[in-house]
Formats: sequence, C-alpha cells, structure tokens
Amino acid sequence: MEVISIKDVLDARDRISGHIHRTPVVSSRALSAITGFDVFFKAENLQKTGSFKIRGACNRIFSLSREEGERGIVTASSGNHGQAVAYAAKLCGYKATVVMPEGGSPVKAASIKDYGAELIYRGTKSDERIALAKQMQGERGMTFVPPYDDPFVMAGQGTAGLEIIEDMEDVAAVLAPTGGCGLISGIATAVKETNPGISVFGVEPEGSNSTGISFRAGGRTALDHPLTVADGIRTTIPGELTFPVVQKYVDDMLTVTDAEVIRAQLLILERCKLLAEPTGAVAFAALLCGALPGRFKGRRVVSLISGGNVALPQLADYINKNCL
Repeated sequence: MEVISIKDVLDARDRISGHIHRTPVVSSRALSAITGFDVFFKAENLQKTGSFKIRGACNRIFSLSREEGERGIVTASSGNHGQAVAYAAKLCGYKATVVMPEGGSPVKAASIKDYGAELIYRGTKSDERIALAKQMQGERGMTFVPPYDDPFVMAGQGTAGLEIIEDMEDVAAVLAPTGGCGLISGIATAVKETNPGISVFGVEPEGSNSTGISFRAGGRTALDHPLTVADGIRTTIPGELTFPVVQKYVDDMLTVTDAEVIRAQLLILERCKLLAEPTGAVAFAALLCGALPGRFKGRRVVSLISGGNVALPQLADYINKNCL
C-alpha cells in the first residue's frame, strides 16, 4: 500500500509555504577536495527552530481541524521534533506537551519551553517516550503528532528533497541521516518519484543502526540500547510506515563511527562556517570516511545537514578533544 506519493509532498509544500525557510544549498570546494566528491550541503540547520523537523510538524498540525488542535497537542522527541511541534502549535494557538528523554539536550529543552510547551522527561529510549505520549493522548484526549511515523510528517520532511532537485542540476546522490526514517522516507519519495536516476542513501552511526540492520534483514529489527553522540537518531527501530518506503526507494544504508561524525561536524564548521549538531553531520561523515561508493567520485552529491541545535559547551569540548 502506498504511504505517501509526490502529490502528498507537493501538497505539503503548499500547506507550509510561508511558515518555513527555503534553505540554501551550499557548495564547498575545500571539502570536495578532501573527499573527492563534488560536495553540497542542504543547510537545514538554518531552518526555523534549527532543524528540518519544522517541515513535518507544520504539515501535520496545519492539517488538523480546529477541534482536534484545541484538545491539545502531544508528542515524543529527542528534542528537534519537540521544538518544531511546540513552535507550530504556538502558531495555531494550541497548547503542546513534549515528552523528551532523561538527560536530553538542555539547549533543545530550553527552546521547547521558550515556545510555550509543557516538557516532560521519560526514559532514554524512543519507545519509552512515545508510549507515554500515546498514554497522554488516550487519557487527555490530546492529538498525538508522531516524530516520524505519520504520512503528513513524512510528506512535510520530503519538501526538503523537493527543494534540492528544484534548486540543483546534475545531482548524482542525496544523503540524509536516518533514525525513525521520517526524513529519509519523505526525501526518497520526492527524489525518486521526480527523478529515479538520483541515488538516495541513508546514513547512521554504528551504535544506532537499526535501519541498516532492518534493511539487510528485509524486515524491521529492533536494537536494545542504541548509543551514539548523534542524539537525534538514537532510535530503537524504524517506523512501521516509514520503513517500507525505505525498502522501496533508498539505494543503500551507510554506517559511520561517532569519531567520524565529530570530525565531520568540526570540518563543516571550520571550512563552511555552518554549525551542525552531531546528527546534522552524520550524512557528511559518510563522504568523509569513504562510505559512499567510489562511482560517485567527482560527481555532485548533496549531504543534508539536518539540524544545528548543539550546546556550545558540548561543541567546545569536541573542539578541545579533536584535532582536525
């Protein structure tokens, strides 16, 4: 059964236009020389709320009836989706509640509160916070906005892929960080249903690679304890709705180490003056470590910087501990 199509992505673009930024695609001669690929970045770190998540959150919340929205919005998030939901709900005048993991990013938590949402902490795994959010949905009659496993969320995220192929020519491959697969499923739908000749790759850290494992096993496979510096994609298992889209459209899943992610983050900052959080640097890490197949050498590849919400003390620690 088709979950989303290019029509859904186009409808999402119309629905959220005027409420998000059309983020730039930035080239880098320096990083192209280092990697051997013709490197471009889709800079979603410059997006409203600091990540791509606002695309899906706005598309989902704007599609609700007034009655649904006024019952309150609840979601579960490691941080970026929570910020996006809080922001989109505020635009509509709805009350929002966000369930975050214990020990989650203080920068993201502060932003969620600044947007006026209630913040609750629960567990460390994605399924723990999702379970609480769904419980609150049932007990309070609230509207649950999933972080990834929802057609409106997926289509909203796909608008980033639509912009890439509209703004660029001769793209050979698009790479995106992968957790629950809302982003990669939306982008892959937009790209493949517009130009099937463009390759799409998902990238994961080796400590949180449930999608790669599932991709090779041919079915959704869970991890017990996902662990990575890329907190935005510490996901136990890919989504029920998103994973079939990954199977249909994604060419392959690539894996990188946390050390490679941090090196990628610092290089993006040093050479391009773009601040990426660790999750936002995951896709470029695949280019940096040579995980992308050699047939793409010298060709245009677009690495999606998914977000830039990083605590400055954490960034300073990475800089002090790593030598470029």
